Amino acid sequence: MSFSAFRTVPTSADVVIIGAGVIGASTAFHLAEAGVRNIVVVERGDLCCGSSGKPIGGVRAQFSDPLNIELGSRSLRAYQAFPHRPGADIGLDTVGYLFLLDSEQQVSDFETGVELQNSLDVPSRMISPSEARRLCPYIRTDGLLAAAYSPADGHARPGLVVQGYARAAARAGVVFATHTAVSGIHTAGDRVTGVHTGHGSIACATVICTAGAWSAQIGEMVGINLPIRPVRRQLAFTAPLEPPAPRIPFTIDFASSGYFHNSDDGLLFGLADPDQEDGFDTTWTPEWLELFRTVARRRAPALADMETVSGWAGLYENTPDHNALIGRSAELPNFLYAAGFSGHGFLQAPAIGEVMRDLYLEREPFTDISPLSADRFRDGADIRPEAHVV
Repeated sequence: MSFSAFRTVPTSADVVIIGAGVIGASTAFHLAEAGVRNIVVVERGDLCCGSSGKPIGGVRAQFSDPLNIELGSRSLRAYQAFPHRPGADIGLDTVGYLFLLDSEQQVSDFETGVELQNSLDVPSRMISPSEARRLCPYIRTDGLLAAAYSPADGHARPGLVVQGYARAAARAGVVFATHTAVSGIHTAGDRVTGVHTGHGSIACATVICTAGAWSAQIGEMVGINLPIRPVRRQLAFTAPLEPPAPRIPFTIDFASSGYFHNSDDGLLFGLADPDQEDGFDTTWTPEWLELFRTVARRRAPALADMETVSGWAGLYENTPDHNALIGRSAELPNFLYAAGFSGHGFLQAPAIGEVMRDLYLEREPFTDISPLSADRFRDGADIRPEAHVV
């Protein structure tokens, strides 16, 4: 099944979902599965062309905020069941996540996090530097105080997840209008009445914004503040390794954000450049690699001189507190949104699809997501920064 560009879009829909990344595809699937009909997903490019297009995405439940733990844990279970529902291989590799900690403050924060995670049935634990090295033989333990590890975490292929959700949704009648940019949203009083695209207008009863790093612009079309900043993140792939790399956890040097894990016949390297300016630029710059190599020389020396053969750049969609924006607009009750995941969208996508389904159907989600309302930045509500950010 292919998802081709539309010359014209359907003239009406019950639900228009803006954005066909992993959040939009999950939302479409869960709505269609619940019996919602007449859904149109509009996407300015191809399926999964935005932030969800990253080659490998981590999946974890190791967070410091109980709501993020719940969303991550529920999504992990959904990813484990993905071959059966909706029915697709997503390359899930449950290798665990390993956070390397080199300060007393980090250790204290992660000890608190592990205690909270364990209370929510996440099997994480604090381990010694020597045990961390047994799990990941590349690391050097000099200066390490401890590590946090959860064997239930791992990584999967976001592109396969988007395709899996989208194919199942399309079989249920969802229309995917790709290469269709949204140029405006029509309102009347306190209601959204339609979405204008480059291929025509769609009259609709509900709009759901899942436009990732572009969501702030969608919000602006209807006067809703979605405080999301795009920022480039880069990664690189090594040449095939001989002998092959050992199977290792998704390993993160927490102080620097440098990380690495298996990828096909080599390794994948990543690191958040602290000086990266906001913007939509997704040009991959090989000079970025030196930032990673500097970290590797200290923490995983064998990686510092490995040959790399390609790289990739994508966008994080950051909010001020690194927590997502999920909810229903108070000003426009038929405008819903799920965006600003700050690097955690893929790992929370299955649970978010459930939440958006329940918000649309006006029933209670499995957990209270009201703390993630975009209004928290306007109302002075308690902002709960997420500490376990990579």
